Amino acid sequence: MDKSFHMPIQLKITLLSFIIVAFSIIIGGIIIFGNIVSIREEETGTRSMITAHTIAELPEVQEMVLEPEGWNDLNPIIENLRKIHQADYIVVLDNQHLRYSHPVHSQLGTLSKSNDESAAFAEHEYISKAVGDLGVSVRAFVPILDKENKQIGVVLVGNILPTIPEVIVDLKTEILIILLLTLLFGVCGSWLLARRIKKETFQLEPHQISQMLVERTAAFNAMHEGVIAIDNNQIITIFNEKAKQMLNISGPVIGKKITDVVSDTRLPEVLERTTPIVNQEISVQQKNILSNRVPIKIANKTVGAVAIFQDRTDVTKLAEELTSVKAFVEALRVQNHEHMNKLHTIAGLIQLGNLDDALQYIFQITEEQEELTRFLTKHIHDDNLVGLLLSKVSLGRELGIELIMDKHTRLDHFPPVLDYHDFVLIIGNLIENSFAALKYSDEESKQVYLSIYQDEQHCQIVLEDNGPGIPEHIHNDIFEYGFTTKGAEGSGIGLYLINQIVKKAHGEMSFTTRPNEGTSFFLSFPMHDIEEIT
Repeated sequence: MDKSFHMPIQLKITLLSFIIVAFSIIIGGIIIFGNIVSIREEETGTRSMITAHTIAELPEVQEMVLEPEGWNDLNPIIENLRKIHQADYIVVLDNQHLRYSHPVHSQLGTLSKSNDESAAFAEHEYISKAVGDLGVSVRAFVPILDKENKQIGVVLVGNILPTIPEVIVDLKTEILIILLLTLLFGVCGSWLLARRIKKETFQLEPHQISQMLVERTAAFNAMHEGVIAIDNNQIITIFNEKAKQMLNISGPVIGKKITDVVSDTRLPEVLERTTPIVNQEISVQQKNILSNRVPIKIANKTVGAVAIFQDRTDVTKLAEELTSVKAFVEALRVQNHEHMNKLHTIAGLIQLGNLDDALQYIFQITEEQEELTRFLTKHIHDDNLVGLLLSKVSLGRELGIELIMDKHTRLDHFPPVLDYHDFVLIIGNLIENSFAALKYSDEESKQVYLSIYQDEQHCQIVLEDNGPGIPEHIHNDIFEYGFTTKGAEGSGIGLYLINQIVKKAHGEMSFTTRPNEGTSFFLSFPMHDIEEIT
């Protein structure tokens, strides 16, 4: 028993979606925070530059930066301005790089050796970044010019950039609201999506669907019949192993178009008809197939088609079992009984001393049998059919029925797509039906007439009997599968199979019947190929 744990698909999809949403939030947050820091850096640089310009243009700064030890008076002024402009530090330098203002009082009057201030003493103003003990700072450099536009010093305004944790703390309220809303809608959306998927999969879990697929595939491959299914675009969705064996196809075919795999298939026509086609014999890849083709419908809409079929060889074997094989067995019994009667007659004549009569009787019965055999083998070039007819003649004699062969009978070869199986089935069933009709008839001279005629255009079979005829009320039923008038002795498939063979060969079949006068069947097959309708 499988005790492995399977997480429900609804929970699995919800968790997966939640993880995806959370991961997306993290990635998006990193990008957003990076943009925020960049914007803060730009804003800080702009604010520092404005502050530096303001201080560089003050008359007091321009005067005191020229005085020896002017930092004593200038530094308090700069500190007040630093607080007003909310700068982290402001440094004023004279042309000799001496500090006239600095947040650290001990640095006043000392020489500045910063690497990024040289350009400022060449009358350039700019913004730069520097890493110090307090962190990364943005520094604006602006030259100080006197009234004659000569440079007399430099103003440096610096502001420390906020770190990402500081930005998060500043935006904690907004971040929490965004996180809560995103996760809420993400989880709800994930749950609704999972519920929808669960509904569309008929409340089945993935492992259950997988198990069903494996079981379905095994079941289809174990079937004795071939199974092929296609969707509305004629793409193959099912093609079991038996179908591959019947049609001599190998390799994967699922996902391919049916006409690319089986060029002469008749399955797509079901999509156009939208009605089932049952128990029809068709020719596919030069094989006779008994097929049932049914449209697949969901909510009264055709979404595909499935064909269940079997090689007609199996059906032919069944037909032979019901006609020729049983007939041959019955013929052997009849011939044995007939030969025993003839032997008794010969023995009686010998015991009576009528040796000439006995010899004449032997010659007579031998000549009759040989004449019939010679006629059949000369005019019908198939031993199976000859054997069937010989057996039917013998059976008819025992039943008191005369099977008459037309003297013009001739069969050199079979029509296209037909073989001796088909002719044995057709003629065997027709004769059996006539014998059954005449078996209980009150007709004194019971006769069955058979004619097989062939020319370059057609092959015709005519069978007539003088039996009681076919009742009018069953004329439309005699070709239906399972219909029989013989009770438990009948199979109900004889005329049905004959009708299927006629359709397969594009032939014609008709019958005429009159009460107490007999029945005539007429079959005609073309002797030239007819293009299969696809």
